[in-house]
Amino acid sequence: MHQASLWTRVGLLAAALGWLLVSLQAGDRSSDQPVAGGQHWAFRAVKAAAVPRGAQGSGKSNPVDAFIASALEAKGLTLSKEADRATLLRRVYLDLIGVPPTREQTASFVADSGPGAYERVVEGLLASPKYGERWARHWLDLARYAESEGFKADETRPNAWRYRDYVIRSFNADKPYDRFLQEQIAGDELWPDDPQALIATGFNRHYPDESNARNLMQRRQEILNDITDTVGSVFMGLTMACARCHNHKTDPISQADYYRLQAFFANTAAVDDVSLMTQEARERYREKLGIWEAKTASIRAEREALEAPARAEIIADYVEKYPEPIQVALKKPESQRTPFECQMVAKARLYIDPSSHQYLAPSKATGAKLKGAERKRWEALNAELDGFAVWHPGPMPVATGVMDLGTNAPSTYTLKRGNWEAPETEVGPGLPGVLRVRELGMTPVTNRNTTGRRATLARMLVDPSNPLTARVLVNRLWHHHFGRGLIGTPSDFGVKGEAPTHPELLDWLASAFVSSGWSLKTMHRWMVTSETYRQDSSLRAEAAALDPDNRYLWRFPRSRLEGEAIRDSMLHVAGLLNERMEGPSVFPELPPGMETRGGWKASAAREERDRRSVYVFVRRNTRFPMFETFDMPDTHETCARRNQTTSPLQALALLNRQETVQWASAFARRMELEAGSDVRGQVDQAYHTAFGRAPTQVELDGALRFVREQADRLQREIQENPDGGTMDPTVARKAAMADLCHALMNSNEFVYRF
Repeated sequence: MHQASLWTRVGLLAAALGWLLVSLQAGDRSSDQPVAGGQHWAFRAVKAAAVPRGAQGSGKSNPVDAFIASALEAKGLTLSKEADRATLLRRVYLDLIGVPPTREQTASFVADSGPGAYERVVEGLLASPKYGERWARHWLDLARYAESEGFKADETRPNAWRYRDYVIRSFNADKPYDRFLQEQIAGDELWPDDPQALIATGFNRHYPDESNARNLMQRRQEILNDITDTVGSVFMGLTMACARCHNHKTDPISQADYYRLQAFFANTAAVDDVSLMTQEARERYREKLGIWEAKTASIRAEREALEAPARAEIIADYVEKYPEPIQVALKKPESQRTPFECQMVAKARLYIDPSSHQYLAPSKATGAKLKGAERKRWEALNAELDGFAVWHPGPMPVATGVMDLGTNAPSTYTLKRGNWEAPETEVGPGLPGVLRVRELGMTPVTNRNTTGRRATLARMLVDPSNPLTARVLVNRLWHHHFGRGLIGTPSDFGVKGEAPTHPELLDWLASAFVSSGWSLKTMHRWMVTSETYRQDSSLRAEAAALDPDNRYLWRFPRSRLEGEAIRDSMLHVAGLLNERMEGPSVFPELPPGMETRGGWKASAAREERDRRSVYVFVRRNTRFPMFETFDMPDTHETCARRNQTTSPLQALALLNRQETVQWASAFARRMELEAGSDVRGQVDQAYHTAFGRAPTQVELDGALRFVREQADRLQREIQENPDGGTMDPTVARKAAMADLCHALMNSNEFVYRF
């Protein structure tokens, strides 16, 4: 045994040394030499395939079905029968707007046997404001959207929520995807007078950032890496991060390609006070502000004099902890700074200049250092200022985003093994050569105080010669409709990603997407009106034997709802869902103890806490417990597909959360209002509301028996309590009905899409 153990350790050591040697050699592969995979299907031009006309494909009015049926035929399979109308309606409601239909909506659809009934439902759902709220959540996963910095301090980003609302509005308006993409990459360069385009640049501001890390050179590199990785993953479906330290091991992406993509963002910096006012509105605002400033000038001057020593002390403490190059840059006149030094100063100013950010607001950090008479006078001056609040125009609406710092960008270099302290070869901006996107000159931009680099990148990403952008997006839509993309790795179209199950269909969809004017809603229509989407989800043993993973879609794939959709559906059936749209995020209740451990204080108004889940505040280090239990992704990085785990915690969360119990009681009260005092009628209404169908006779009998026995049990428990007392039979019955509603909301049929 000792001998075997010895040789095991020797073998492990040899393997480790071999891996280290390969890694060191790979670290030096920073050249532009071609890598294997240049003929990989994803890097070839998109070509719309002819719609199949085989035995099963013939006569299909929807090309999606022709492609699917043809592939099934080749495997000896067929589509399943169409799902019953109630199941189909519930499926498409949950899919497109994230809440189930009402009983009336289901009854209307089931009774409408005329042509086009289902298509009319789809059009109504796509036109609903709820569509944007539902599908924005999928995009926010990709954008690693959060409202805090992350890391230890995890400070709040006060206006990050405006990006969320921008996505919702864009989806509801069916903004062409090529415009949507370009706004997020370079909205400030291409449309500087459009507030929505400025908000859109928040996509690249959603990186996590450690504010108290003083090595700004390293922080800048980490931010650039995050942006490069995210842009490559989200818009191109490539694992660009694999080429950060060396040439990509499997894809034809060199290390130089990685840093060429990064060079597009070399001059980009965070701007957390992006004005959303028009020029005319800004002028009116300044006029009103000028009146307030004139009336408060003497008060503010005296307060400034009191604060000045404390502020200087705080700034000195910050500055002296920065590396020497940063301190030198801060002391230089602006005209003498290099582009790189401008980057460093801009990053430092977020934390040392009270006028540029809230992290070091004068009313908090500086005032806290004042003592005795100075402190009292400072507080008195603040009170005097409060008396002039009526003259102040209020805070200017601002957003978080990114902008270039000028027309000259710092140089970009390949980095030896990704080390920011080891620059090697200088590179200019460009996409990986394997994509063969036509070369575009620097884009003329409306905003002249910028390099125009990001605008050029945006144009290259949506250029017709780019083989990836349209393919990646239509595959993402397919993934969310069918639970798995035509490519099962939606952010990895490379050699190590999964091969497409239906490559011709993928290219047909990508071509149709572009020819439709990049319309997302058009692609939804093709997918959800297809026979493939409308088929039954029941298991067929003979088909499962040939295709056990349902990769060729011989039935509709069942899937569990995300935590957000489960919460919204519960509030919806309980009659509590607040449908007010947009605005600052809301704060639902947290479990006891979490409020003081990186959490939050719940919103005071009950109705605010019951808004849709997309409006729940997103703190990086403290995800809302219910969402985290149901696999909400880590917002420190982009997420293309959520995990779907099954754990006891999920059942316990739905059974024991105080809010779930409250929603069940509201559900029961709603059933009594709608069905009257008759328990049978309440049970029938509850099943229709929760599941979109009537209870079977067995279910009805069991539910009535449960309500009767549970009411008796509750009465006995009260009577057997040492304190004595009784429970009115009517109260007991209502409590039992709430328990039944609680059980319905905890069932698989409620939390799954069938």
